[in-house]
Amino acid sequence: MNSKHSPNHDGFDPEDDLDDRPPSRSMLKRASLALQELGQQLLDMPASRLAEIDMPERLRDALDGYKTTRSFEGKRRQIQFIGKVMRTIDAEPLREAVAQYQLGHAHNALALHQAERWRAELIADDTDAVTRWVADFPDTDVQQLRTLIRNARKDAALEPEKRSGRAFRELFQFIKRTMEAQGKDEAPPDQGTSA
Repeated sequence: MNSKHSPNHDGFDPEDDLDDRPPSRSMLKRASLALQELGQQLLDMPASRLAEIDMPERLRDALDGYKTTRSFEGKRRQIQFIGKVMRTIDAEPLREAVAQYQLGHAHNALALHQAERWRAELIADDTDAVTRWVADFPDTDVQQLRTLIRNARKDAALEPEKRSGRAFRELFQFIKRTMEAQGKDEAPPDQGTSA
């Protein structure tokens, strides 16, 4: 056994392709946990979105069973069962559906954060911020925007601890609607740039 590629004492040859070996228990457990996590992500989706996803009836029943289970131990067992059911199907379309939902959810959250930043900019610096806003959203009713900004400032001045007065919310809704209508979910430019 002088050969450079001779198998070691347990018969394993390091030159063998590792993909030829059966998966280890650890690998199987990680795959099972990943499917259970995917099942939990499906459960976290709204029922209306979940109904749109094409999946076997057995999996849909398992997901519904989880929602009706009340005990902690019952839920734990049901999520394991969901993972077991998912091992028998192609989970890739389900992963894609979850990723698509999460991407849309993240996009909506980003749009809300950008609207909040615009509102803060407009309230803090009326002239420059309005100029930048109109440059980005030319179809804006500028008079209505200025009125909303003025009212939001009055609310803030009257009750500083009550920042989310009616005018403050109305300004936010106006910004959000305008951004959605024009299809721009843009953040306000940095203070240092001028329009």
